[in-house]
Amino acid sequence: MTTPQDAGSDGPQGRLWLAETLWKLGSVQFGNFTLGRTVRGSPVYVNAKLLISRPQALLGTARLIETELRMALAMRNQAVEPFDAIAGVPIGGLHVATALSLQMQIPLLYVRPPREPVEVSAPQIEGIYRPGQTALIVDDLAAGGGSLVETAEALRHAGIRVRDAFVLVDREQGAGRRLEAIGVRLHCMLSLEVMLTYLHSNRRIQPEDYDRAMAYIHRESEPRSEYD
Repeated sequence: MTTPQDAGSDGPQGRLWLAETLWKLGSVQFGNFTLGRTVRGSPVYVNAKLLISRPQALLGTARLIETELRMALAMRNQAVEPFDAIAGVPIGGLHVATALSLQMQIPLLYVRPPREPVEVSAPQIEGIYRPGQTALIVDDLAAGGGSLVETAEALRHAGIRVRDAFVLVDREQGAGRRLEAIGVRLHCMLSLEVMLTYLHSNRRIQPEDYDRAMAYIHRESEPRSEYD
């Protein structure tokens, strides 16, 4: 499987390379899916965890994220605040965060899911850090933003600053608004709509699947009073 750097002029470049790669891996699935607290009765599911089955694809994804982040950091008005650590969101975001940590040579952290009742109020953070450092949160997908918000709050509870979160695919179901409310900017490699539109325009997916997914996305992306 090619990486963005060796895809050549005949293959998709940049963000669209990721859309093509996820499709080739079988990550884009159609049916009727209810996942977590936000995704209910969705006609489309993106299983980005399949990237771990193709090391070159995972490496290419990490390189692509690094390119996006370094461009954002180089802007005069920095779109992303400089960060001292990468904080992966278990379970789906941890493999992406690990690959990015290795690619950028930046330390990795993650908030361990609570095992005891006391850990709910005092989350355990794995990794070496100092209060006052800044962490970039990384996840594979964003829907309602619950896991991203919980991670940001746990890191802040430990004295770690959080200003930005990066995901591979944003389902645009409230995560951006919810994070903005706590002072965190959401960045994504692809929105679900952009990814599906690319796949549809290149005849990768059936027109009826695309139409059902678009109707769902446009309905679910409307402002709501509840995120979960």
